[in-house]
Amino acid sequence: MFQVTRNGENRIDVDFAGKLDRDAMRAALDELSQKSEGIEHGRMLYRIGEFELPTLGAIGVELAHIPQLFRFARRFDRMAVVADKEWVRTVSQVEGALIPGLTIKAFDSIQEADAEAWLQH
Repeated sequence: MFQVTRNGENRIDVDFAGKLDRDAMRAALDELSQKSEGIEHGRMLYRIGEFELPTLGAIGVELAHIPQLFRFARRFDRMAVVADKEWVRTVSQVEGALIPGLTIKAFDSIQEADAEAWLQH
C-alpha cells in the first residue's frame, strides 16, 4: 500500500506498507509528483509500516526517475518519517543529509504527535 494525501496547501502525508514492484513504484512516483504539484517550502509526514524491500524492477524504476525525485524533493523543507524500525529511521536521516535544502527527522510510531509538532515549526 502506498497512499499520498494532500493535507493543506503545503503538506502531503504518505503512508507506505507492504511491497513495491515495478508497476507499484511507477504509480507511487506519479502520485507523489501529482499530489505535490504547486507546493513550495512544503512539509511531509511519511509513515512507514511493515514492508518488504522493493523488487529489482521497482529499484530500476526509481533510478530512472531520479531527476523527477530531485524536483519533488526541492518542493519540501521538512519531512518527518514515522517508523518502528530503527534502521529505517537511521537511513531516512542519512538521506536527509544527502538532499540539499531538505531536513528529515525520524520518529518512532509512538512519537507521531511529536512528528506533527516538529512539522509545524
